[in-house]
Amino acid sequence: MNILAMWVQPQALAKAPQGADSSLSLALWFLLMRSVTSTKWFNQQDWQHDYPQVNWRQPSPGDGVRMLLQTVWNCFFYAHFSIADWRLYRHWLLIKQTFSWLLRGAFWPLQLGVKWVDRVAERPVPKAKRWQQKNRIINTSLTLVLALLAALCLTVPFTWQAQAVFVLILMFLGGLINRIAGRLPNMLLIVLSLTASCRYIWWRYTSTINWDKELDLVLGLILLAAESYSWVIIVLGYVQNIWPLNRKPVPLPEDATTWPSIDLFIPTYNEDLEVVRATVVAALGVDWPKDKLNIYILDDGKRDSFEAFAKQFNVGYFRRPTNEHAKAGNINYALKHTKGEYVAIFDCDHIPTRAFFQVTMGAFLKDKKLALVQTPHHFFSPDPFEKNLSNFRDVPNEGNLFYGLVQDGNDTWDAAFFCGSCAVLKRAPLMEVGGIAVETVTEDAHTALKMHRLGYHSAYLKQPVSAGLATDSLSAHIGQRIRWARGMAQIFRLDNPILGKGLKWNQRVCYANAMLHFLSGIPRLIFLLAPLGFLLLDAYIIYAPAIALFLYVLPHMFHANITNSRIQGEYRHSFWGEIYETVLAWYIAVPTTVALFAPHKGSFNVTAKGGLIEGSFFDWAISRPFIILIFLNLSGAVWGIWRLFALPEGLVGSLVINLFWTLYNLLILGGALAVAAETKQVRASHRIAVDLPATVALDSGHLYAVRMLDFSFGGLRVSKPNGVLFGLGDKVNIVLQKVTETATFACEVTFVNEKFLGLKLLPMTVEKEIDYIQSTFTRADTWSVWQQAYEVDKPMASLSSVLVIGVTGYRSLYRFSPAVIRWPMLQLSNLVQWCWSYMPRIQITRG
Repeated sequence: MNILAMWVQPQALAKAPQGADSSLSLALWFLLMRSVTSTKWFNQQDWQHDYPQVNWRQPSPGDGVRMLLQTVWNCFFYAHFSIADWRLYRHWLLIKQTFSWLLRGAFWPLQLGVKWVDRVAERPVPKAKRWQQKNRIINTSLTLVLALLAALCLTVPFTWQAQAVFVLILMFLGGLINRIAGRLPNMLLIVLSLTASCRYIWWRYTSTINWDKELDLVLGLILLAAESYSWVIIVLGYVQNIWPLNRKPVPLPEDATTWPSIDLFIPTYNEDLEVVRATVVAALGVDWPKDKLNIYILDDGKRDSFEAFAKQFNVGYFRRPTNEHAKAGNINYALKHTKGEYVAIFDCDHIPTRAFFQVTMGAFLKDKKLALVQTPHHFFSPDPFEKNLSNFRDVPNEGNLFYGLVQDGNDTWDAAFFCGSCAVLKRAPLMEVGGIAVETVTEDAHTALKMHRLGYHSAYLKQPVSAGLATDSLSAHIGQRIRWARGMAQIFRLDNPILGKGLKWNQRVCYANAMLHFLSGIPRLIFLLAPLGFLLLDAYIIYAPAIALFLYVLPHMFHANITNSRIQGEYRHSFWGEIYETVLAWYIAVPTTVALFAPHKGSFNVTAKGGLIEGSFFDWAISRPFIILIFLNLSGAVWGIWRLFALPEGLVGSLVINLFWTLYNLLILGGALAVAAETKQVRASHRIAVDLPATVALDSGHLYAVRMLDFSFGGLRVSKPNGVLFGLGDKVNIVLQKVTETATFACEVTFVNEKFLGLKLLPMTVEKEIDYIQSTFTRADTWSVWQQAYEVDKPMASLSSVLVIGVTGYRSLYRFSPAVIRWPMLQLSNLVQWCWSYMPRIQITRG
């Protein structure tokens, strides 16, 4: 490795270095630079590679320290010299490879055993009474034994040395099991996680409350209540998602005359006609006998343009005289005036694929007690998190966990519930419970609960067989979630699934978890403020030494994270839930609390979609609670650092833990700020990225095979054929595949470069619109590919991404702040950047 020295290009020597505050330092720098550049060791490319954080054109005196730190990093952590020449290193590689072989050899029979257990678990359970009685006795006996062993394991007090050994064993087992594929390891990880978490919560209740000081007691009990809530959610979540059903579609009978009749409802209130238009056109192309499918627009907006549109497209139209009970009342009015055996409901921005009923209806004909088949809400436009954080289709969105895993877990326990759209309900059970529920503002889940109470079944199909628009702005998104949270709290208060009649215990667990999840606002706010009790008020909210806190909290968090990453990794990446919940915490805390005490307060609000955002801006109104929380946490951090030098030595550990907690809260709150920085949305029609075959047809008769790269309601983008000249305004035809045939559409060239063609669709007939929708939006394979495109969660990479987003949020706050605020923030930013400049860097790869 090159010797530690300083170099600048000769032409830069005349410039005064940054930070040089005296002529003496300038002279020393000049002599040092000149001596180094004249030596035979000097090579510009090597020095740039070894010390990338040094500004070689304008060095500063601090670069000596930077280079020293980078040299240590290069030697011990990221050495670029040939370490493989070391004999010791070659021995280490041999030992490592041998250990890997032994580990694989041990895993091989273990993996075979896991696969066998998984196959056995998937088999149908015998229905013989004798077997059921025998199985019940065995299960009861094992449960009692395991409960006794668990109680001993969770409650026996350990010395801190014994607890440390226990923690290391659990973490080693967790890491080992996490390497094994299959469902059985998921269950073992759940057992380890419950062991660590239950032992933690027992320790918190029995050993960490200071009963001698009132402030410590009050704040400690508040935090303990929030932790107890989180523990309950963890336990219920494990039960709910322990074995997702992954239901497959049931084929329909070949004789289409035996298929039932369906009424397809499209409720609308204040949405634009263009939003509703695509859903109606797609519904007209659904694969179902035309004499057995009736499509209705349910217009609560009482608009003549919608009535004219319905006549033009030959679909039904309902306009009720009053608007009571919002969407639920709108659907109930239509139920009274229709008579189809089944009812399909689509929000006016959700587009069904051609095969929607082919996928969903077979289950009804197989199970006569089936009252509901729900499918995912898949969105082809980015939600505010994806849009404002620029990670659309890179990171699973907020709803992916629910529609990808939770509903599938509910289906295992016959507790999948109605989500308001993209679903089919059997009319008879629906009318038996009085139609769509009107007592709460989440009429969908409440309706399913009523049907489950009467013994009817539900089903969930995870395949995305429809697609729609996500909320456009963070304010609209939060408004939608407020309604969901208020409604779930209303159901919990008025029709409690835990106490009411008619449900099985597992159904109670699933409904309870869904409703309790929306009560997370207050606990989340408590976690964001909890460390301030110690930092600002000197209150011991966890009355325990730092080493004990570390030995109990660490395994609880470690196992919860690796278990949830294993179970949820395809549908939600680690730590992203922290940002989602933080954004909503303040806004759902009050409505849910009010709904628990006064369930009839509040009204239904329609979620706005399909709007435009003309320019980027920072939503100061939405972000006000985040800024207040940031100010409080920043005050606690500053005061805590000041106290770090004044506390007795034995309390420094507790202070450091609370400082790290506060720093984590600040980064998560920074992520919330990043979401509040709205990016512009000036396209009325969202582009959907695809990679499908297409053909460009010219008036001359020439055909050119191309790839369709994206499409929207107004046009599409294709690859440019080689050797063909196109000009703006040229008229071409695009040929797309439509099921088993092709369809041709007239287009105008609006953009052209060496690789792509931008095409605008010319006006079409009704028949052509249906053909276009069927050739693009109603292709189910498009949405299936999207769902499979996400990478599996990597917790450390996710943590890194979340931390970067946290920093981005503070940059957004600085960018949109008034000048009077921006100046001190700029100074703080410069200070942070100056400190960061001393951090070692990964070396620049030689090109």
